[in-house]
Amino acid sequence: MRPTLAALFTVLLSCSQVNTTKNLHPLLDDVSSAYAKLEPQTIRPAEGFLKYDYLIPAGAYKQMWDWDGFFIGSHLAHQNREQAKYLKWWVLSFAGAIDKVGYVPVFLTTEGLPEPKLHETFGAFTVKPFLAQGAVIASERLGDYQWVTPVWKNLGLILAYREKTQFDPKWELYFWENAMQSGEDNNVALTNDPKDRNAILAVDLCTFQMREYKAMARLAEMLGKKTEAGEYRRKAEGLRAAMLKHLWFAEDGMFFNVRRDTGKPVRSISGSNFIPLIEDILPPADARTMIRRYLWSPEHMLAPYGIRSLSKQDPGYNNVSMFDPYSNWQGPVWINTNYLYFLALRRYGFDEEARQLAGILGRLVLADIRKWGSMHECYHAETGEGLAPTAEQVRDHVFPGFVGWNLLVQDMLQCAAKGDCFGLDWPR
Repeated sequence: MRPTLAALFTVLLSCSQVNTTKNLHPLLDDVSSAYAKLEPQTIRPAEGFLKYDYLIPAGAYKQMWDWDGFFIGSHLAHQNREQAKYLKWWVLSFAGAIDKVGYVPVFLTTEGLPEPKLHETFGAFTVKPFLAQGAVIASERLGDYQWVTPVWKNLGLILAYREKTQFDPKWELYFWENAMQSGEDNNVALTNDPKDRNAILAVDLCTFQMREYKAMARLAEMLGKKTEAGEYRRKAEGLRAAMLKHLWFAEDGMFFNVRRDTGKPVRSISGSNFIPLIEDILPPADARTMIRRYLWSPEHMLAPYGIRSLSKQDPGYNNVSMFDPYSNWQGPVWINTNYLYFLALRRYGFDEEARQLAGILGRLVLADIRKWGSMHECYHAETGEGLAPTAEQVRDHVFPGFVGWNLLVQDMLQCAAKGDCFGLDWPR
């Protein structure tokens, strides 16, 4: 019997990574040394509208973004407990930017909130559900939950706003307004058609929202609000049940986004489909099958330079370098989602595969830094070439670089090499 493509790829990958997986310490040292020079670019002093030191992706991005700041702040909190203050300040800044109905924008600047024309183009552009998770991680690292008290009400209002604007009571599930709002700008499992907004129930949003409910329950418990803690836990469990009922397709062994109007799945194997694997939503056997069949499969998501953002089998799969108006999530390797896949691999017992992934990504970013002095925001899955942003894609035509959530490669290597696994979990 001839070996399958997946089996051959796995053997070749294992052989090419043998030295790295046996001893990742030299690679960790090299990445840590390079990041020590780049990491400060993500921290800016308080100015104007932003009353606390704030976090930016650096390079072409000068704003403080929602999940960018969450990932950068989580990295900093892992590296040094005292640096968890940046994640705390990230929470306080976004929670303090709330309007009278509970809306908070996706990014903040020293001059204030985004211009109205951005909303005309991309919709409401609401902050993603990470604030409560950030608050718990910062509190755990700082050993203090009491700082949350002044913004506790705002965190609840922000959740309530999402329940009013992005929750479908028929399905008991959440939807993005469009692909841009999700952060995966041109995800083929969503849409940016202005005539089709709010159309698709989203696997990734439901997972993030479920985690946000769990985080709110933890915050409530630590602040002595037992009744509210119970309410948030019930919401988390209800969302989990609805995901399994409507978004899990057992015959395919896959989570799919679903159209709100018809209930039909969007049968694209996008990277966002795998976000539920960072939680205990599926029975372990189903989760492991999903990983083997799709995530750690060269026929679908696994590439020579990381895990793709779209299955290689999808007719829309590409590695085009894009930056404006969309970044490309239709194939390239993104470090932030690869970090989530790394956590998923470890959660379900794929420790060796997680080590291989950390090694692949470590060498990828190190090569980028040695060539360019910085990094790119995404990478060609088949060649490892840094894609966007290029000099040609920005206003002054000078390579801007990118730091941001690429810092998470250090966290993966620390976990794989030293067992120092911070992750994004907390006491539940």
